[in-house]
Amino acid sequence: MLEAQVSWPQLGQGFGLSLGLIVAIGAQNVFVLTQGARGHRPWLVAGVCTVCDGLLIGAGVGGVGRAASQAPLASGLLGLAGVLFLAIYGLRALNNALRGASLGLDTEVEAAPLGAILLTALGVSLLNPHALLDTVVLIGGLSSRLDATGRLSFGLGAVLASGCWFFALSLGGRLLAPVLRRPMAWRVLDALVCLTMWTLAAGLGRDLLNSSGWLDAGL
Repeated sequence: MLEAQVSWPQLGQGFGLSLGLIVAIGAQNVFVLTQGARGHRPWLVAGVCTVCDGLLIGAGVGGVGRAASQAPLASGLLGLAGVLFLAIYGLRALNNALRGASLGLDTEVEAAPLGAILLTALGVSLLNPHALLDTVVLIGGLSSRLDATGRLSFGLGAVLASGCWFFALSLGGRLLAPVLRRPMAWRVLDALVCLTMWTLAAGLGRDLLNSSGWLDAGL
C-alpha cells in the first residue's frame, strides 16, 4: 500500500534538497549541537525540531508558501520577529562567553528547566526565518509543480532528511562533549554562536529593508 502511494524519485529529491538546505549553520543546528554536547534533553530537542520542520514542510507542500509570498505585510512581520529572536539569542550567547556562564559540560552543571528548553527549541524552529524560508517557501514552492502523489513523496523525503540530520547532530554533540569540557573551547563556541546569530539577524534585517524600499529611499 505504501509503495503505491509514494513516488520514490520524488522522495529522493525531497530528501536531497532538504538535507542540502538544513546542513548550513543556523540557529536550529547550533542549539541542537550545544544541547547534545551538554547532555540536556538532546533527543527531546532533536525530536521537537524534527516535528516543527515536519509541520512547516507540510504547510509549504500544502500551498502555504505560495499564499505567504502574496502577503508582504505578514511576511515582513514574521521576518521582524525572526530578527529580534536571533539578536536576543546572540546576546545571551555573548553574555555566556564573557561571564563563562556555560563553561564545561560537567554533570554538576544544572540543566535549564524543561519548559525553557522546549520554548527555545520551538523558537529556533518556528521563529527561525531561514528555516521558514527553506521549508515553507522553497520546499513548498518546488513541490507545487508536482501532482498530489509527488508532493506527498517530496514532503516525506524532506521530513526524513530533517529527522536524520537533527538526531545525527544530537549524537555528534555528545561525541564532542570531551572537547567542549575545556573552558576555553566552550567560550569560543559561545562566541561563534553569537557571531552566527547576529550575522543571520543582520542579513535578514537588510533583506527586510531592501524589500520595504527604505534603502532605496535613502533611509
